Amino acid sequence: MRRADRLKRIPPYPFVSWNRRCREATARGVDVIRLDIGDPDLVPPGPALDCLRRSLGEPGCHRYPGYSGTPTLRAAIAAYYARRFGVTLDPESQIVPLLGSKEGIVHLPLALVNPGEAVLVPDPGYAPYRVGTILAGGEPVPFRLRAEQDYLPDFDAIPTEIADRAVLMWLNYPNNPTGAVADVDDLATAVDFARRNDILLCHDAPYVDVAFDGCRPPSVLQIPGAVDVAVEFHSLSKMLNMPGWRLGMAVGNPDALALLSLVKSNVDSGIFSPLQAAAAQGLSVDDVWISFRNAIYRERLSLLVQGLTAAGFRASVPRATLYVWAQVPSGWTSEAVAQHLLDETGVVVAPGSFFGSSGEGYVRVSATVPTERIREAVARLRRVSSDGTFGRPHAEHRP
Repeated sequence: MRRADRLKRIPPYPFVSWNRRCREATARGVDVIRLDIGDPDLVPPGPALDCLRRSLGEPGCHRYPGYSGTPTLRAAIAAYYARRFGVTLDPESQIVPLLGSKEGIVHLPLALVNPGEAVLVPDPGYAPYRVGTILAGGEPVPFRLRAEQDYLPDFDAIPTEIADRAVLMWLNYPNNPTGAVADVDDLATAVDFARRNDILLCHDAPYVDVAFDGCRPPSVLQIPGAVDVAVEFHSLSKMLNMPGWRLGMAVGNPDALALLSLVKSNVDSGIFSPLQAAAAQGLSVDDVWISFRNAIYRERLSLLVQGLTAAGFRASVPRATLYVWAQVPSGWTSEAVAQHLLDETGVVVAPGSFFGSSGEGYVRVSATVPTERIREAVARLRRVSSDGTFGRPHAEHRP
């Protein structure tokens, strides 16, 4: 079968091959602990589950749901943004419900990017920023996020000729995979850069409500005038433990969202109505529920840091997100150390190279399995460190 030229530019999604390796290990009898993907294991809020059960029996709920989301869901999203960020959104023109934020991230470039136009994407970063650009015929241009700059973009390092060609820029804070957090001043700098260069700033913010120790990550739309140049993506997968529900939202600039809606109306038929009703209920969850859930993640992340540190990695507990971003022991590549952990312990982590070339030398470790499984993973990490194997990489494991 002849492959479309656009697919020749897209490498296989790295987690697909990692899934295969995990299945092969399981088939060999290995007790695999998956810490490589951010797949929340905790349950959604009880009122949302109750609403879903009720809604499933309502007359007409199994028909086409409409393209733009129910008025109830859009109003709930607007109320959430007002309560959480002090941001006022028009439910009719500034909110687009999504079949998960990943869907909107890939579709937005189809609405705005012409063949050959540049899109600025973070490195390391979430793969769909790059893939959506390629599918639209654009050119993804990476900008490096460096540890010494707290994984924040250096706008002065972006060449003028690239900024002049760029039509979109992706940012993601709190950041996947590094856990970095941007404050209001950092986002204001990004808004200013976008305005000066006539770029649509796309801020992916699914982790704003997964934060610890008093950290309250902001929305880019809190910046005065940001709505003129920015669209923000959010997801209920992480906020409300609903990854399998496929519910997200894009909010902000009405012109960009109208174009995104035009694409979506031609490729999907909306979100299942009972899910929309349950999501609207879930969006009213109080801070007590969020804090209780985050305390569980905070404990798990602390345990993971202890185990990784004992095994020779360099890591610290992040201020937000579900992940530990850990520097690998000296002499190892990211993928080799991850494969070694799988082979020796059954613990699966994500090589940093999966997120771009600047992720080499790190692994991402997720806190989305039950706490007792985290404890077991930590115990295995401590055992593998005690035998000294991380001090003696084979030649094929070295950078």
